[in-house]
Amino acid sequence: MAVTKPQVGLGIDIGGSGVKGAPVDLAAGTFVVDRVKRATPQPSTPAAVAEVVAEIAAAFPGHVDPSAPLGVTFPAVIQHGVARSAANVDRSWIGTDAEKLLAEATGRRVYVVNDADAAAVGEHRFGAARGVRGVVLMTTLGTGIGTALLVDGRLVPNTEFGHLEIDGHDAETRAAASAQARDGLSYEVWARERLQRYYDVIEKLLSPDLIVVGGGVSRVADEFLPHLKLNAPIIPAELRNTAGIVGAACLAAERFGAE
Repeated sequence: MAVTKPQVGLGIDIGGSGVKGAPVDLAAGTFVVDRVKRATPQPSTPAAVAEVVAEIAAAFPGHVDPSAPLGVTFPAVIQHGVARSAANVDRSWIGTDAEKLLAEATGRRVYVVNDADAAAVGEHRFGAARGVRGVVLMTTLGTGIGTALLVDGRLVPNTEFGHLEIDGHDAETRAAASAQARDGLSYEVWARERLQRYYDVIEKLLSPDLIVVGGGVSRVADEFLPHLKLNAPIIPAELRNTAGIVGAACLAAERFGAE
């Protein structure tokens, strides 16, 4: 019996400190080979970052078909391929047609997506939210609070629920993981006094069926999630730092049609 080769996509994750990419088995949600990582250029201008993306995209000639589309995560609001904000990258990205720029740099069809949105798609296809119907909210607790919303597996792009005003404060300034460290709070106090209030408001607005918590602090989820009393189940992400690359590769393959 012939062995079927896996359908392979390509994903690249652009961050403030590093650019990472890997070929992705689209059926399994795993990397075909180890990812390649390069430092984000400083300054992280569009031209400089595009050069690094092109280098990474060309690093897997034996594993990714030249016609396969490229999915790219970016730390910004992305509307129809255009960056409308810039978090931890050079502000010259604002207004840049990122899809056009990266397509020209790599010679591939490119789909660019917000980084939290890509991670949520990865978690829904292959991780903590796999197969869950209804409303799934992913929150990444880090320097700020990134959010992504899925309805029956379909992405509602570019949500910014980390910036809700709660009790007169931008929510992430009180409830992000950076606030826990900055204010010297134990995980229990942070959960009971900060996260509980944040997720109470989220539940009133969205009535999610599931909340998935990502970000580096999710590695110690047992230290704070049990202290939250919510209507929806709240669970840690599973794919961690692979979720964005996996989600972006899947979205690109679906947008353009997997080869």
